[in-house]
Amino acid sequence: MFSIIQAAGWPIWPLLACSIVALALIIERFSSLKTQKVAPPKLLGEAMIVSRTTLPSPDVVLKLEQNSLLGEVLASGLRALGANPRISEADLRSTLEGAGRQAAHKLERYLAALATIASAAPLLGLLGTVIGMIEIFGAQTGSAGNGNPAQLAQGISMALYNTAFGLMVAIPALIFWRYFRARVDGYLLTMELAAEQFVRHLNKLRK
Repeated sequence: MFSIIQAAGWPIWPLLACSIVALALIIERFSSLKTQKVAPPKLLGEAMIVSRTTLPSPDVVLKLEQNSLLGEVLASGLRALGANPRISEADLRSTLEGAGRQAAHKLERYLAALATIASAAPLLGLLGTVIGMIEIFGAQTGSAGNGNPAQLAQGISMALYNTAFGLMVAIPALIFWRYFRARVDGYLLTMELAAEQFVRHLNKLRK
């Protein structure tokens, strides 16, 4: 592996950095986008049960908020209603929408960085390819028209290795970005529907 890095030259170092960052982002997103951390399937039903006749205690609301991102959205509605029992439906809906936007921001964290790596890696590989081509042309400008075989081989290696490594970084990054993007969109839809249902439920508790 080290010999490949040596043959690829200095342009491969930015690609290696991108690959490490992309791997770290993928692991982090897999950990953060688990269903239990975002939108547990039974959470909405449990929140509606504990607030069926009256608002739950602050401890219960805090536990709900710490449960997941969906819990944060639902807890914001309970807190708003607890702070102002006469809150209008529009204000209550606005409160949950604001909490939903914050949750969406957390869901989409680092996805832009992963998409940037997927876009930049082929360009960095292309940069290495161009530098390798320059090495090749430099090998052909020896005295009396005789090229330098060692420099020619080095230029070819640099061009091919950087092209290949750029694609090796970009393709997985693009695949995982698309996967996480679809997963986030699904979570956002689930949370939107849950918030809408919870607003209708909280309206029954308004005075």
